[in-house]
Amino acid sequence: MNHYWHSSGTFAVVCLMTGKTVASYSVSHNDITNPNATTTLPNLPGEYSYTPMQVATAVTLMVGIFQIIMYIFRLGIISTLLSDPLVNSFTTGAAVCVLISQIKDLFGLKIPRQKGYFKFIFTLVDIFRGIQNTNLAALLISAITIAGLVLNNEFLKPWASKKCSIPIPIELIAVVSGTLISKYFCFPTMYNIQVVGDIPTGLPAPTVPTFQLLHLVATDSIAITMVSYTITISMALIFAQKLNYKINSNQELLAMGLSNITGSFFSCMPVSASLSRSLIQQTVGGRTQIASVVSCIILLTILLWIGPFFEPLPRCVLASIIVVALKGMFQQANQLIKFWKLNKCDALIWIATFLTVIIVNIDIGLLAGIIISLAIILLQSLSPYICLLGYIPNTDLYLDISRFKAAIEIPGMKIVHYCGTLNFANTSHFKTELYKLIGVNPTKIIEHKTKLREKGIYMDTEDSEDKQELRCVIMDTSALSYIDSSGVITLNSVMKEFQQIDVHFYLVSCRTPIFETIKKCDLYLHGTLTFKIFATIQDARTYLEKEMYSR
Repeated sequence: MNHYWHSSGTFAVVCLMTGKTVASYSVSHNDITNPNATTTLPNLPGEYSYTPMQVATAVTLMVGIFQIIMYIFRLGIISTLLSDPLVNSFTTGAAVCVLISQIKDLFGLKIPRQKGYFKFIFTLVDIFRGIQNTNLAALLISAITIAGLVLNNEFLKPWASKKCSIPIPIELIAVVSGTLISKYFCFPTMYNIQVVGDIPTGLPAPTVPTFQLLHLVATDSIAITMVSYTITISMALIFAQKLNYKINSNQELLAMGLSNITGSFFSCMPVSASLSRSLIQQTVGGRTQIASVVSCIILLTILLWIGPFFEPLPRCVLASIIVVALKGMFQQANQLIKFWKLNKCDALIWIATFLTVIIVNIDIGLLAGIIISLAIILLQSLSPYICLLGYIPNTDLYLDISRFKAAIEIPGMKIVHYCGTLNFANTSHFKTELYKLIGVNPTKIIEHKTKLREKGIYMDTEDSEDKQELRCVIMDTSALSYIDSSGVITLNSVMKEFQQIDVHFYLVSCRTPIFETIKKCDLYLHGTLTFKIFATIQDARTYLEKEMYSR
C-alpha cells in the first residue's frame, strides 16, 4: 500500500463518518474501553448479551472477511466508479467535516457530540449557541499554534529545504512544547483547558473473536466495509495523483482484509484511512512506507511506555495541527472552476457530492455522488452523439458539417456518423434523431403512399408530394462501441423502410465486435438481415455511383 493511512482507532472514525454506532447496537467508543460493560442486541429472537468489545471485534472480523471475498473476486474494480470530480469533492467535503469537528476544540467549547444524519449542521448550531462560552486561553493557544505552523510551512520550511534536506519537525515541536507548557503551567486546572487525558499503556492480550456474533453483525458490516474501503481508496487516489504513483485497488482490499482479520484477534477496530492523519504525515515529508513504519514504531513506544507523558497535551494544539494540515484539501475546491469549464456534468457531480457530504453525512454524500455519476452515464448513453458528415474537397476526409465549414454534403447522399452504443434503451431516440438529421421520415412516406393506394391513387415516389432527391444513406459505425440484438433489428428495420422508398442504406467501417454481433443476429433470424457493409465511406460512395450509372 503506497499511500498514507492510519489504523489506530479507525473504527471510531468509520462510525463517526457513517453516523452509526458500532454495528448499530448502541456501542460507543467509551463503552469499548470498559470490558465489563454489556450490550443487548435488539430486535433479535431470544436474549443476546455481549460486551461492546466482543461486538466490535466481531464486526472487525466480518469486515475483514468481506474484504477478502471482494479481493478474491477482484471487486476492487468498483474504484473505477470514483471519478476525479467525485473523489475531489468527497475529500474536500470530508475536510470541511473534519474542520467542523475541530472547531469546538479550537475554541475550548464543551458541546455534546452529535450523531446520525445532519450531525455537522447540528454541531455548527451548537457551536454558535455556545460561542459565548469560548475559552479565551484555548483560543489564544490555538491562534499561536496555527500562526507558528503557517509561518513554518509558508516561510521557514521553503528556506530550510534549501539549506538542509531534513525538514523542521514543527508538528512534533508543537506537541512536545504544548505538553510541557500545559503540564508546568497547570493549564487544565488554572485555565480549564481540555487535555488529551488518560492514555492507557500496554497492548491487549490476544483473544478469539465471538464467532456466534458474525451472522448478527453481517448486514451492518457490509456498510462499514464499503464506506471504509471507499474512503481509503479515495485518499489513495488523491495522494497517488499528487505524488505521481499508481495504486492497485485489489491490493488495497487484500491489505485491509488481512489487517482486519488479524486485528480482530487483538481487540482492534476496522481500519480505514484517516484524512487528518494522512495529511499530517504527507505534510511533514512522508513519502514511502518507511514513514508508516517509523510512525508505527513511535506509536508502539508511546502505547508501551511514554503514553502518560502526553496526557497534559491541550486538545486545541492537536486541533490546530489538523486544521493547518487541511489546507491542501481546501485548495482542491479550486478544481470546481476547471470542472465547470470543461464539463457541466462533472461540476454537477462535484457540487452535489460536496453539499450532501457536509449537510447530510459522509456516507450518504459518497452514495449520492456515485448514483449521480451513474445516472449521468446512463443519460448520456441514451442520447449519444449523431451528426451528418460532409467531404473535404480533394481529400478522402469526411467531417461534421455542423462544425467544419469546409465540409460539403454530397448531393443525393446523407452520411451519418454515430458515436456511442446502440441498444434497447436508445433505439427509439436513434431513429428519431436519424430521421431528423436526414430530413426524410420513410415511415411517414410509406404511410402516405398507403393511404393514397387505399383511395385508388397509385403514384411513384418521384411523382408524389413527398418527392425528394435522396438516393442513399451511409451510416458510419466506426465510433459505434456496442450494439445488442435490439439495435441490430432496429438498423434492419430502418434499412427496409428506406428500401421501400427506393433509398439505399449502407453501413461502413464496422468494427469486428459489431460485425460479429450482426452475424450472430442474422443466424438467429435465419438469414433475414440484408445489410450492405463497406470498409470505408469512399468505398460505399464508389459502389453507389457505379450502381446508379449501371441503371
